[in-house]
Amino acid sequence: MKRIFITILVVFILPQMLFGQDPVKKQYIATQITTTPVINGILDDEAWQSGTWAGGFTQNQPYNGSPETQKTEFKILFDDNNLYVAIKSYDTSPDSIVNRLTRRDEADGDLVGIIIDSFHDLRTGFLFGVSSAGVKYDQMFTDDGQNEDASWDPNWRVETSINKDGWVAEMKIPFSQVRFDKSSSDGWGLDVARILYRKNEQSFWQHIPRDAPGLIHLFGELKGLEQIKPRKIFDITPYGVAKTETFEAVPENPFQATGKLSKLNGGIDAKIGLTNNMTMDLTINPDFGQVEADPSVVNLSAYETFFTEKRPFFIEGNNITNFGLGIGDGGVGNDNLFYSRRIGRQPQGYPNMKDSWHVDIPTRTDILGAVKLTGKTKHGFSIAIVEAMTNQEKAEIDTIGGRKFATVEPLTNYFVGRIQKDINNSNTIIGGIFTSTNKELDADVRDILHKSAYSGGVDFTQYFKKKSWMFNLNTAFSMVEGSKQAITNTQESSAHYFQRPDKNYAILDTSRTSLAGSGGRMQIMKLNGHWNFLGAVLWKTPGFEINDLGYMRTTDQILSVLWAGYNQFNPKGIYKSFNFNSDFYSINNFGGDWIGGGYEWNANINLKNFWNVWTGGSLNTSSLSTDMLRGGPMMKLPGSVNPRMGFSTDNRKKLSFSVSSNGSKGFENSAYNLYTELDITYKPTNYLVFTISPSYNKSYTELQYVTQTTYNDIDRYIFASIDQTTISTSFRVNLNLSPNLTFQYWGQPFVATGRYYNHKFITEPMANKYSDRFRTYNSNEITFDTDHYNIDENVDGKTDYTIGSSDFNMKQFLSNIVVRWEYSPGSTLFLVWSQTRSYYSNSGQMDFFNNLGDLFNKGLNTPHNVFLVKFSYRFGLK
Repeated sequence: MKRIFITILVVFILPQMLFGQDPVKKQYIATQITTTPVINGILDDEAWQSGTWAGGFTQNQPYNGSPETQKTEFKILFDDNNLYVAIKSYDTSPDSIVNRLTRRDEADGDLVGIIIDSFHDLRTGFLFGVSSAGVKYDQMFTDDGQNEDASWDPNWRVETSINKDGWVAEMKIPFSQVRFDKSSSDGWGLDVARILYRKNEQSFWQHIPRDAPGLIHLFGELKGLEQIKPRKIFDITPYGVAKTETFEAVPENPFQATGKLSKLNGGIDAKIGLTNNMTMDLTINPDFGQVEADPSVVNLSAYETFFTEKRPFFIEGNNITNFGLGIGDGGVGNDNLFYSRRIGRQPQGYPNMKDSWHVDIPTRTDILGAVKLTGKTKHGFSIAIVEAMTNQEKAEIDTIGGRKFATVEPLTNYFVGRIQKDINNSNTIIGGIFTSTNKELDADVRDILHKSAYSGGVDFTQYFKKKSWMFNLNTAFSMVEGSKQAITNTQESSAHYFQRPDKNYAILDTSRTSLAGSGGRMQIMKLNGHWNFLGAVLWKTPGFEINDLGYMRTTDQILSVLWAGYNQFNPKGIYKSFNFNSDFYSINNFGGDWIGGGYEWNANINLKNFWNVWTGGSLNTSSLSTDMLRGGPMMKLPGSVNPRMGFSTDNRKKLSFSVSSNGSKGFENSAYNLYTELDITYKPTNYLVFTISPSYNKSYTELQYVTQTTYNDIDRYIFASIDQTTISTSFRVNLNLSPNLTFQYWGQPFVATGRYYNHKFITEPMANKYSDRFRTYNSNEITFDTDHYNIDENVDGKTDYTIGSSDFNMKQFLSNIVVRWEYSPGSTLFLVWSQTRSYYSNSGQMDFFNNLGDLFNKGLNTPHNVFLVKFSYRFGLK
């Protein structure tokens, strides 16, 4: 149950809000001590004789507002450098305490945590939590808990123990790990939480009603810290990496002749407190070899695949630099001015090659260094700055006459600046962002990349009626500059398609050396009551371009959404809670065309046996596609219906599973899709977890883009029907020998096939009748020849043009083993083995077991192995 505390704690997520009166705030007075306790989880030191125990916790769930079923008490002490917290979790059945070992931030079982609002801005919280097994989970909350950053990993100590009365947690939290002003006379925000795992019960010292429109602003108060002084953090962590790669030896290729490559590397990570409230994170020559690989995908669309960030330096604090222009999950929901995966990306260029030449191209761009400055001033200004420099990457080419080099990625500087100001007791938030990307281009990449790219925006959020209503406006601009060819490429890219013959309001201009545009999002939300509502408008002008440092799929859209949802929190009958919601949406372009619309619905019920059942789907109208012909005119497409459903069992059990399925049926028999996934988790012991997630996807599309050509000076947009099948399985093993020593394995066999047939070309893309929009080649017009099709459109016995065969059978096996030992707080040793096996053929036929056999057939495939040892040591100064 990954991050169970974090998942359950964030019960105020907007679609599940119900507004109520703010409860009276409790106060706790911390006690100053001169004798430091030994952190052992026993509480047998004299220091714990001082101070006052506090309790009286109240359930948040399942029975909101009821007293906790098992008593909980805590005590807080402090000295000049640290905060000391003791939490006693009484239990009348101590043998029923669920005591599971997991990796840090993936705590499972019985849990407790203390959340501190040291800024006392009613918006920011620092969570220090622990499971009964002693596994840390720590997290930073921002925006009154609307955003959470689980990658925040402060250096602190905690020990736990189980006794006949329950279990105990003893914490030591250095003041250097939290941020606060010199004067804490008005106190800090404070809450303490507990999860009683076997009952799925969550309770708080300061009650957080399940119907509350927020979290941090409802905290109680911690007093007694008036005399403490901030401690600036100063952590320096140098690291060293030894890496060996093995791969298929290719004797005629000098870059792969030996099939082996070894290298040593090193760098420095640092976290430095510049002021009481401002922290600088610094990394020089970072290495992220321990990070898990991206999953395999097959993308036949015109758009870039979105991958989540996994590198620790860029994950921590990314909620502060976030400037979203989307809504919902996936697709348009990923639109953002800052997409950190751009930094250190795969090189975008490729050298001109000749037969018999060989080339060695870097697989990623080295990051020379990066700096991140984050913090919040006592005047309510939140500040975040990210500055990164990536290296110039060159491909090395072995020619007949010797070696030469070609630039595939230029020396690049990335900058992000973000600021927000809280006013009116954090009911009004005003902010802004500015990003820049500047590249040092040479002749190799001058015509394929922008020389510079800038974006910026202003955001405004206003809460009303004790945060029961919210209005938000994010508006942004962009500008890119480069050569005429580079800007022409941008205009003709899948995000813009200025070359469309019917796009008379945004016309392709090949003489341009810059392109500018704007975008934004405006939304109003009702947060209180069983019923919640949302109205939103999102827009991106045709010239809006942020993909140098941000992410977006397409532009030239105005999206309108009306959403409503109902939530029932109180257990009754067979259920613990349920919710349902639905929305209508409509899309227009800036030419005044109505592109399409639809209706979406979702429903979920949480049963008293801790099973969940859900369903949902969408009904999409017929639409006008601006990208179907990849730069050609708009085309009418049939609508579709897309149902989904699934259920999950009680994930507290040793064996749990979930089944989910979604489908799609295009009207006019234009397409169908069926996706099914099964997730099985088995926990044979408290320190070992197995997870297997097989999935199956079968789809048919009558109109899959193939290519574009010209016949008798007429554009021919060539399509085909395609049958696709994808079978994949993700397998994980987590072995946790202690809270600081873990073993993790992840593997993914992946087989995807596509068979193209019934080739056709578009005739009248806007015809009223679907079948009149294209014509399928008959047997006299198309013949297959080895690896391509010959087209004789006028049936005169001569080939008019050819179409390459697009059938594919892609097989891949990815695996990753990581042993992580945190031998000292902030100091780690990683042992990593990553393996990639790939094999490709053009059969187009699915034969899963034989396909997998191809991956492990020595005669067909040699794996690419990476063996890595990474050692880091933290020097912490106070």
